[in-house]
Parts: sequence; structure tokens; C-alpha cells
Amino acid sequence: MRVVIIDGQGGRIGRALIEGIKEKLGEKAEILAVGTNSIATAGMIKAGADHAATGENAVIVACREADVIVGPVGIVLADALLGEVTAKMAVAVASSNAQRVLIPFQGCNTTVVGASSLSLNELVQKAVDEVVKQLHCNN
Repeated sequence: MRVVIIDGQGGRIGRALIEGIKEKLGEKAEILAVGTNSIATAGMIKAGADHAATGENAVIVACREADVIVGPVGIVLADALLGEVTAKMAVAVASSNAQRVLIPFQGCNTTVVGASSLSLNELVQKAVDEVVKQLHCNN
């Protein structure tokens, strides 16, 4: 299973996702980290991503090949993450055939109504659990 993790800014959410998925799934999942900037990508590489890339075209290509796409909800919103998500990136994520696991991060001028008030660590853990569930559903 190819899991694509997309993150921006400093890559904090992406790093936490990679660490959690690696802990639970080990080598059962191939993790491709895609940063909207090089700092985010570098952070996700340090967390143990199997492969990594940066930028708009990397997001577009990775979304074509993904089984699961994971990241903050902003990855489906043009101009989110303080402008780091381009319209083409958002379309690539939203139109992918992959299962999407989106973290309802409240920020960057986006409020997800009905999202629980869990901490970032709790939200990441829920996302990791969903990725594990997806792996088991696809096997």
C-alpha cells in the first residue's frame, strides 16, 4: 500500500503521521512524503519516510499513484496552509482515486464545523488508526 503524506509549513503534522504509521505498520506501507516546501519535506524525511519530494508537481504525481492520501484538511483547499497549497495541488488531492484521510486542523482561516476539539496529537493518532484500518480493508 502506498501512503502519501502531504504537509506544509514545518512538516510537524506530517512527521507525526509518519512516525505513527511506521510504528503501527512498519514495512507494510510504503510512505511517500510530499512537502509543499523543502523544510516540510526535510522534517518528514527525518521521521522515516521511504521516499520524499517537494512542490506542486510532486503532489500531482504522487496523488495519481496513492492508495491513501493523508494530511491536514487544507490540502484540498486552494491557497490553504498560508498559501502553500496551489489550486492544482488541491485538485490533485480531491480528484485522486485514493482514500483520503484528512485531519480537521482548525487554522489558516478554515473552520471545520462539527470537528471535535481534540489535541493535534489525538487527531494524528485518529488519522494513523484510519490508515491502519484502510490497509486491513484493502488486503
